[in-house]
Amino acid sequence: MASVNPDWNTQDLFKAIERGEYPTWDLKVQVLDPKDAEKFRWNIFDITKIWPHDEVPLRPVGRLILNRNPQNYFAEIEQLAVAPSHLVPGIEPSADPMLQARLFSYNDSQRHRLGANFNQLPVNSPLHPYAPFQRDGPATINGNYGSDPNYPSPLKPNVYKPVDIQVSHEEWIGNATYNLQEVTDEDFVQATGLWKVLGRTPGQQDNFVHNVAVHVHNAVKEVRERTYEMFSKVDKDLGKRIREEAERRVAQKE
Repeated sequence: MASVNPDWNTQDLFKAIERGEYPTWDLKVQVLDPKDAEKFRWNIFDITKIWPHDEVPLRPVGRLILNRNPQNYFAEIEQLAVAPSHLVPGIEPSADPMLQARLFSYNDSQRHRLGANFNQLPVNSPLHPYAPFQRDGPATINGNYGSDPNYPSPLKPNVYKPVDIQVSHEEWIGNATYNLQEVTDEDFVQATGLWKVLGRTPGQQDNFVHNVAVHVHNAVKEVRERTYEMFSKVDKDLGKRIREEAERRVAQKE
């Protein structure tokens, strides 16, 4: 479809909303108590792992419904600035290293693209913001907080709500996030599960073996052997199949 109409997906979405066939998504989250997180089977900050649904069930929290098309594409879509650091009060980001990096990089990208005050544009503006420390710059359009000081002032002091900080858990997070852990057989459990899932659809395991083999056969022998060993830890048959196809290609090349 893209070769005929590169905007086909956008058009399909627009027409569906126009017909009243509103696309809908259910939002669900997985939640772990800090004490359970510390004892979880895998490091909860390991981006190569998931939280199995049978151990940490999905909890429904809301529904997203697209029930209106934009009236002005540039104002509402082109100027839309999405970033994981845009959080409502009461929700804080976790110490996940990947998320922590994106908290900064996404906002920086929007400032470069839309300007220092992109968050004042109607499509990006929160309903009831109050952040007098974040102000000034070109194209400010919200009154710039009037005469309120942009620094902690005894004349108009800020009131901060108490935060429940669990010191021992914070220390655990620091260790869990920044200390490299030795790779063990436990790290291959989820990969084995995914390999079995691929087996439910005919041809998917064959495609995976082929995709790995056509690339690894160009590597030196030491790298090839280490690759076969790694995939054998996921599944012995998987490692064997990759070895056979890759080495067959090596022989043909020689």
